[in-house]
Amino acid sequence: MPRFAANISTMFPDLPVAERMRAACDLGFTAIEFLSPYADPAAEIRRWLDDAGVRMILLNTPPGDAARGERGLAALPGRQADFRDRFEQALDYALALDVPMIHVLAGVVYDDDRDAARSVFLENVRFAADRTAGHDIRILLEPLNSEDTPGYFLTRTEESRRCIEAVGRDNVRLQFDFYHRQVMEGNLARRLADNLDIIGHIQFSSVPGRHEPQHGEVNLPYLFQLCDALGYDGWIGCEYRPRTTVVEGLSWGEPYGLGAR
Repeated sequence: MPRFAANISTMFPDLPVAERMRAACDLGFTAIEFLSPYADPAAEIRRWLDDAGVRMILLNTPPGDAARGERGLAALPGRQADFRDRFEQALDYALALDVPMIHVLAGVVYDDDRDAARSVFLENVRFAADRTAGHDIRILLEPLNSEDTPGYFLTRTEESRRCIEAVGRDNVRLQFDFYHRQVMEGNLARRLADNLDIIGHIQFSSVPGRHEPQHGEVNLPYLFQLCDALGYDGWIGCEYRPRTTVVEGLSWGEPYGLGAR
C-alpha cells in the first residue's frame, strides 16, 4: 500500500506551524514534509514532531531572496558560496530532525547563462551529495513546470536524468511530482515506469488547481496503484492545497487509512 506524507507547508494554511504536525497525525499520517522550516529553531520543530509522533522526511534548501524572485541558488553562476552556506543550513536542520531527503532548489536562470548554470549546478550538487554521503541522506533534484516558475533551470525529466548521471553520486535521485510532469510532459504512467530507477521521492496534486487527487484531469488513484505495482516503496508527498478544508477533502485517503479519527 502506498505511504503518504502530509505536506504541512501546503495542506494546513489556517493552522500555526506548531499545530500542523499534530493535525497531520490526527488524520492518520505518520510522516510529513516541511519545505522551508528555517523560520523556527530546529530544537522547537523536534519537540513538535516528537509530541505529535510523526517523522519529517523532506525539506528544501533555502530559496535565497524570494523578494527578488530567487527560487534556489544551486544553478546560479557566481553564487556558489551562497549556495554552500544555505546548504549547510539545510544539512544542520536535516541532521537535527533526522530528515532523510533534501531537495536542492536549482533556481531561475537566464537563457544566456544556461551553459554556465549547468556547470555550476553539477558542481553544487556534487558538493551536496558528498556532504551528505556519510549521513544516509538523499539529495533530490526536481524539475518544475515553466508556467508556475518561469525560467527555472530544471523543467524536464530527461534533462534531470542527464544531470543525475553527470553528477555520478549514488545518493542523488529524482523527485518526481505528478503535477509538474503533467503540466510539462504528460504520459505519466510511462514516464514513472521509465524513470523508476532514479526516482527517490514522489509528490502529487491535481491538475489544474493543485488540489486533492479527486479533482482535475489526472487519474491519481490509478497512478498510486501503479507505484505499488512497479515496486516503489518510498513516500508519496501530498503537496496540495485543500480545495475547502483538509478534513472535507481527505475522502481520497480513506482506502489508505487516512481521515478524521
